[in-house]
Amino acid sequence: MGQEINVSAFKPSDFTQFHQKLSQETQYLKDLIKQGQCSQKAPVAGFEIEAWLIDDSMQASPKNVSFLKNLNDPLAFPELAKFNIELNSIPEQLTGTVFSSLHKNLSQIWEKACEHAQALNNHILIIGTLPTLKPSAMNLKNMSDMNRYRVLNEQILNIRGKPIHLDIGGIEHLKFDHNDVMLESATTSLQLHTQIPLAQAHHFYNASIIASAAIVASCANAPYLFGKNLWHESRIPLFEQAIEAGGYGGSARGPLKRVSFGSGYARVSIMECFQENLEHFPILLPELFSDPIEKLEHLRLHNGTIWRWNRPLVGFDEDHTPHIRIEHRTPSAGPTIIDSIANAAFYYGLSKDLCDEIMTTGIPLDFAQAKDNFYQAAHHGLDSHIVWFDGEKHGLQKLLQTDLLARARKGLQSLAITSADIDTYLGIIEQRIANKQTGSQWQRQFMQLPQATLKSMTEAYLAHQYSEIPVSQWELN
Repeated sequence: MGQEINVSAFKPSDFTQFHQKLSQETQYLKDLIKQGQCSQKAPVAGFEIEAWLIDDSMQASPKNVSFLKNLNDPLAFPELAKFNIELNSIPEQLTGTVFSSLHKNLSQIWEKACEHAQALNNHILIIGTLPTLKPSAMNLKNMSDMNRYRVLNEQILNIRGKPIHLDIGGIEHLKFDHNDVMLESATTSLQLHTQIPLAQAHHFYNASIIASAAIVASCANAPYLFGKNLWHESRIPLFEQAIEAGGYGGSARGPLKRVSFGSGYARVSIMECFQENLEHFPILLPELFSDPIEKLEHLRLHNGTIWRWNRPLVGFDEDHTPHIRIEHRTPSAGPTIIDSIANAAFYYGLSKDLCDEIMTTGIPLDFAQAKDNFYQAAHHGLDSHIVWFDGEKHGLQKLLQTDLLARARKGLQSLAITSADIDTYLGIIEQRIANKQTGSQWQRQFMQLPQATLKSMTEAYLAHQYSEIPVSQWELN
């Protein structure tokens, strides 16, 4: 959930001063973008993958402090809960053998992480929601000991003025109240970053929005939450409700939500998102920095407390030139390392092709329809029906096979990805779609077996995960 802060208590004047600095930095970024002074560097890819620490009984194990200390890797970080960790990639240029390189590097840190987990009698699991998770694990004692998380919890509950209300209707119905933001830690994802040349940034952002339905359905891996069979990608409603806090009121459509699909496309510039951040969202973490305005510290911290499923970020090149990244947050973690790299390849390829089309002929789908497509796909997975560019409703599995996979291949080719990488990683997605076996589909099918339990299913999932065989080929054992 972002960078750590140095203090845990704030005065009213801190909020006022932070807002002043945020306003100044927003205007500064606006001027940079208007003058074209952000990076035009060729696309760069990177990702964060969140994971669970679990014990031999397949329960969440709150040992990330010991785990991370022993692992001692600069690419590994704590998450909101002590039973979650995050592994990061080293960004690489989005061309050539980028996916096999990312795969090799992730596998190395993954193998080392698994060894250190086993030394604690734990396992690492990459899955969107832990099927065996108990609500009793969602308590503040299991929150990572970081100022950021404690303050976020206090601020979000202050804004809400009432407990978190979870209400998810899927195949079954989950409904209960909770008194803190720890519910967010029940979701683990693959967050894909694309540094994109400034001139293309808002087009790629819009393309990512349109691609979201296909990505969330084909990567679905989160059907079970607290014992209930819900959506194919239950992370989506869970995360939206776990940190449900609105922005400022006053608009006809009501306040914007901090976790959402967004309010619309970026029509002229990616700056529109940062301007919306300033105008519509109260400050949650008013830590004051003494760095020069060029560092954009306040803008970046504030942006980190607004969780669009497609989120623009500001970073810096090695020569300190500011750059724009698009963070795509819709895919679940897992089911395997190779599946995760395949998911990345599919996203990058499809979004690049859609971006090229948008730049040539304009946006081909209303935002409201892209949004509806996304929630339909998260709910129903490959069984969903979405409205596409021709205005007609299509079964998503068939649309993937007849159009979207070809688009992804074309997009990867336009990035000069090697044919070997395209065939290897996009081939995994093609087989997954053909077999209609995502992580969610496999979990649900396993639970139809006689005597199956969520524990036995999680044990089987873990064994398959260690095999590194793509989920499309998993047997029900």
